[in-house]
Amino acid sequence: MLYYLFEFLEKNYDLPGAGLFQFISFRAAAAIILSLLISTIFGKKVINILRREQIGESVRELGLEGQIQKAGTPTMGGLIIIIATLIPVLLFANLGNIYVLLLIATTLWMGSIGFIDDYIKIFKKDKEGLKGRFKVLGQVGLGIIVGFSLYFHPEVTVKEVIDVPQNTTSITQVTQFETGEEEKSTKTTIPFVKNNEFDYAELIAWAGEGAKDYAWLIFIPIVIFIITAVSNGANLTDGIDGLAAGSSAIIVLTLGIFAWVSGNIIFSDYLNIMYIPRAGEITIFISAFTGGLVGFLWYNTYPAQVFMGDTGSLTIGGIIAVIAIAVRKELLIPILCGVFLAENLSVMLQVSYFKYTKKKYGEGRRIFLMSPLHHHYQKRGYHESKIVTRFWIVGIMLAVITIVTLKVR
Repeated sequence: MLYYLFEFLEKNYDLPGAGLFQFISFRAAAAIILSLLISTIFGKKVINILRREQIGESVRELGLEGQIQKAGTPTMGGLIIIIATLIPVLLFANLGNIYVLLLIATTLWMGSIGFIDDYIKIFKKDKEGLKGRFKVLGQVGLGIIVGFSLYFHPEVTVKEVIDVPQNTTSITQVTQFETGEEEKSTKTTIPFVKNNEFDYAELIAWAGEGAKDYAWLIFIPIVIFIITAVSNGANLTDGIDGLAAGSSAIIVLTLGIFAWVSGNIIFSDYLNIMYIPRAGEITIFISAFTGGLVGFLWYNTYPAQVFMGDTGSLTIGGIIAVIAIAVRKELLIPILCGVFLAENLSVMLQVSYFKYTKKKYGEGRRIFLMSPLHHHYQKRGYHESKIVTRFWIVGIMLAVITIVTLKVR
């Protein structure tokens, strides 16, 4: 909203300083500051409301140290992250940008699914919450919307930079030089490959001439799978104080770097990566989202004063997935979101091995002392603060590796 106000003031009244709002870096800085203020100052008020309404966590006895003490801790704290993200985005972002609109829709969509799940757990006293099939149905629905939008919307394009001189220093100068035409494409970034790009349309090219026109039959299911996998991974990671929020902040900051350089014609040319027009605006959303996550951590670090619940964890996973797909870095997710992947795999391996051994030996056996993976380390006697800190360190290492892959070909 402020973006349009200052754009109007600059064009019609030449107001001093109004031009600052045209710079993504300025609006991103303003978004993260406001988001931090909202999540830290008003976050406490939200926690008090949740406590007053007795919206507390019901804890199942799993034999973990300190677990019983967490019973009654306010949950649904994901509302803090959502509010702290959306308000700065509505104020500072270009709301006509397709990527921003998709991310706002993702936040509201996944937040609603998570909220319904938490509501059923707390007010209906059903510990299982929303049935798994309905969660998956919601994730698939979002995947279809995002997939169709990214594939068919005319503003979702890539552009080849043909000639940008080495001494070019500003966007104003760049516009004086020749660039390629914007084109619809299903290209994405793939690590450790010479040209660093892969086109999903190639997966259907074998069907003959004209088959690439139906690449959406491949692209949309891939989008659905990624959104479902990452949102569930974030949900499983939310098991001990500060783990999901801290790990997600690291991931999102890394994606923010990708969004900024991919949407900047100078840096994308310099780094020899795909230039995605209008993708830079995603940086505003990412800044606000990061501020919301860090502010939430103020109350979620050990001992947690509030839990995010599925309202937060499903939303976080959905947002991360959509950002990665939008900036065409989704094939880097297994590296960047390695913590989520490990949590997911630990559950899948544990369940599969238990069923296999029960069928073969008549008695189920386990690979881990407990899954998801963070509970395994709790069972081994590690304090949850140490587990969280080490997972954050691993997340930072994976983020650095992810960035490095752009030049390792």
